[in-house]
Amino acid sequence: MLELTFSADDLAYTRFAFSPLWEAVAAARVVKYPAEHPLHRRWVEAVRPRLAGTRLDPLLELIGPRLIAAFACPPPTSPAPDLALELAALRRQPHGRVADDRAALGLPPSSDPQADLDRLADTVAEFWDVALAPYWPRVRTLLDGDILYRARLLASGGAHRLFADLSPGVTWMGDHLRVPRSRPGALALDGRGLLLVPSAFVWPKLFSLTAPGWQPLLRYPARGVGTLWERTERDAPEALARILGRSRARLLALLDEPASTAALAVRTGLSPGGTSQHLTALRDAGLVSAHRTGRYVLYARTEIAEALLAPPP
Repeated sequence: MLELTFSADDLAYTRFAFSPLWEAVAAARVVKYPAEHPLHRRWVEAVRPRLAGTRLDPLLELIGPRLIAAFACPPPTSPAPDLALELAALRRQPHGRVADDRAALGLPPSSDPQADLDRLADTVAEFWDVALAPYWPRVRTLLDGDILYRARLLASGGAHRLFADLSPGVTWMGDHLRVPRSRPGALALDGRGLLLVPSAFVWPKLFSLTAPGWQPLLRYPARGVGTLWERTERDAPEALARILGRSRARLLALLDEPASTAALAVRTGLSPGGTSQHLTALRDAGLVSAHRTGRYVLYARTEIAEALLAPPP
């Protein structure tokens, strides 16, 4: 059990952020240990064939069953960073920190730490493009929803209510937060606060970072992650169909998971040419994005489209 001690300043400085870099690293862990993550089986089955020609060794070697090299996913420095910003921070990690983390994982020392950092950043970027970019709007919607929900808990019931709902086994008592962890420990936050990072790929575990020199943080399962990969054959809202046209609204509704033009044509009954024209129009309007994976182009909803299809609050 890990015990974190809060001061009044620490409570005031407790905040939320999400991290595309962490999601990529945690998703790679799911690919490496799929049996431990049954919730993500549908996603793994979809992306594994597309990863066949991708060299992931520089990333996967830093991921163990219980430990991930901290330098590979430093804490986000803003509430909603983009991947490029975080990859730039990854390339600037101190070489001594790289050596310490590699030793903790039982890996040999690096002969050229900066070259290895650059190679790791390139590998993460390639993994992101193939395995996560087409799904990011869906994941981002899940993370945003979790942060909004927990911010309301904090506003209505304070830290006690926030942490009571964070994850099984997490308890708030007085000025202490107790967090399940295989290695026991204690840490006074000393005015640094606690960074809370929801994650789509961490379930069923919590990951904490409390080592010296780091911003203390908890990465916890985002609320509703169990429904992330469910396929729901929902109809497009009638109002949206009147604006976009029924065919285009139907295509948006079918993109609960990224799909190719050919697959969407089969599911809608439209011709491949007609489907392509509709997808181009939706892409020009910022409602779908296109992601090339090998010989295929997969279309996915953007965050704007996710919001348009979301049920009323």
